[in-house]
Amino acid sequence: MSHSYSTGLVVGKFWPPHRGHQLLLETAAQVAELVVLVYANPDSPTHPAATRADWLRMLYRGDDGHAGPHIGRTPLRIFALSATADGVPPDAADDTTQREFVRQWLARQGIRIDVVFTSEAYGPGFAEHLGVAHVAVDEARTRVPVSGTRVRNNAAAYAQFLHPLVAAQLGVSPPAPVPRVVFLGAESSGKSTLCAALAEACGTAWVPEYGRTLHEQKNGNLDYDDLLYIARRHAELEDEAAAQARGVLFCDTNAATTALYSYYYFHRCDPALQAMAAVCGQRYAHTFVCAPTVPFEQDGWRGPEALRSFQHGMILMQLDYFGIPFTLVEGTVAERVAQVRAVLAR
Repeated sequence: MSHSYSTGLVVGKFWPPHRGHQLLLETAAQVAELVVLVYANPDSPTHPAATRADWLRMLYRGDDGHAGPHIGRTPLRIFALSATADGVPPDAADDTTQREFVRQWLARQGIRIDVVFTSEAYGPGFAEHLGVAHVAVDEARTRVPVSGTRVRNNAAAYAQFLHPLVAAQLGVSPPAPVPRVVFLGAESSGKSTLCAALAEACGTAWVPEYGRTLHEQKNGNLDYDDLLYIARRHAELEDEAAAQARGVLFCDTNAATTALYSYYYFHRCDPALQAMAAVCGQRYAHTFVCAPTVPFEQDGWRGPEALRSFQHGMILMQLDYFGIPFTLVEGTVAERVAQVRAVLAR
């Protein structure tokens, strides 16, 4: 398509957003601008349209963090509609009522679209009513065999079709092709060195701490919203690496530690990040904590050495709070590698 259309439209409940929705949006993002309407009537009492729209914004936030949600170079304009404020018709209303509601809403907003993207049988008639082109995306659900109804009925059974950020809001964690093993610890406690050594020893992959990457990219000037983005992006990098890993995937840090840093730097934590922290016990097959006993290395990005003991204690407290069992590793790198391999062998 390559921007042959100026403005595209996607309409849905996104209750909750799943991989099928993501396929739809990412296919539709071949236009110059994509308008996304999120609504249902009756709506979810626990995760209303405004919340689900926020999840989409979180999913498609980029490194810059300030340009608004986008897919590639295509900006997303995401609107959450409600029966009270916007007159959303009941879900059971006839097709003509539903189509006319969208037509009138777009007209009131001064939004002109060229094409509608859908994964539903109603798509052609909907587009014809609006007087625009239609593109069907995986209507048979062969590429992503899931629906919002199935997820609502049993989120755990369909977690594989959910992005980790969305899954966490539902209290579940998607399965991985290989077990994920996570390493936590204070700054300069040897996590990265240990992960790299284990990956080499086991012939597999490991995932560096994405928070460190973004921290350096932004010259140490992280914003509050960056912390949720760090957790989301780190989870995505884990999932990408898991597809290439052999037998086990080693991960440097997790969303729970990112939540701690959110409280440390900003004295608050986004509820979506809290949810991602809360499912870390499900996400990782084993948790190791690196004792802060290796020599401290100040690389210009870390806090003072005196903070290590406090950070170590906070991590242990958080693990106890979430009821996550862990193994403490100490000694040289070689000794730590041996300790981890012995535990995993059991």
